[in-house]
Amino acid sequence: MATQRTTTKTPKSPVPVPVEPASCQPCGGSGMVPVTVRVGRKRRPVGQQDGLCLNCLGSGTDPDA
Repeated sequence: MATQRTTTKTPKSPVPVPVEPASCQPCGGSGMVPVTVRVGRKRRPVGQQDGLCLNCLGSGTDPDA
């Protein structure tokens, strides 16, 4: 005759749902921010170019989250 089980298995903990990381505020998650280009002796603004976001260092995710 087979032996009977007297204890029950413990339920496995549920798998945590991966949370999407929050996007960086200054760059909006792109990792790039507009930087004004200035030229001339009076340093007049000519245009803008893309620069690396110094808050998230180009990753696009919020470092404080």
